[in-house]
Amino acid sequence: QVQLAESGGGLVQAGGSLRLSCAASEGALSNYAMGWFRQAPGKEREFVAAHGWTIVSQYYADSVKGRFTISRDNAKKTVYLQMNSLKPDDTAVYYCAGAVAGRRWWQGAPGDYDYWGQGTQVTVSS
Repeated sequence: QVQLAESGGGLVQAGGSLRLSCAASEGALSNYAMGWFRQAPGKEREFVAAHGWTIVSQYYADSVKGRFTISRDNAKKTVYLQMNSLKPDDTAVYYCAGAVAGRRWWQGAPGDYDYWGQGTQVTVSS
C-alpha cells in the first residue's frame, strides 16, 4: 500500500509561484494515476490536476489551466505540482492522491482515488 507525503507549501504573494511535491513510499508510484486536490476552509475538496500513466494523459480544473502543471517522476517516486501566477483564491490545503487502475481518475472525483497524503498548506496573500 503506497503512502504519500506532500511538501512545498507555504505563504506566497499573489502572482508568485510554488512547487508542491508528493513523495511516495511503500509502493511503486508507477502503479497509480496521480492527482492533486485542494480544500479551502468551509468548502468541499476539489479537483486540481491529474496525471495518468502517459505524459499526454493530463487533466486540469478550468480554474488552474494555463497556470498549474502536474508532472511525475516515477524513478524518484514523486509527483509535482508547479503553480504559477498564484491568486488568493488558490489558498487551500493541497492533497495528492493515487488511484489504482480501473478507477475513473480523470473525472476528478475524490471518491475515485484510493490513497491520500496528509496535505500541505498554501496561502496566497493579496
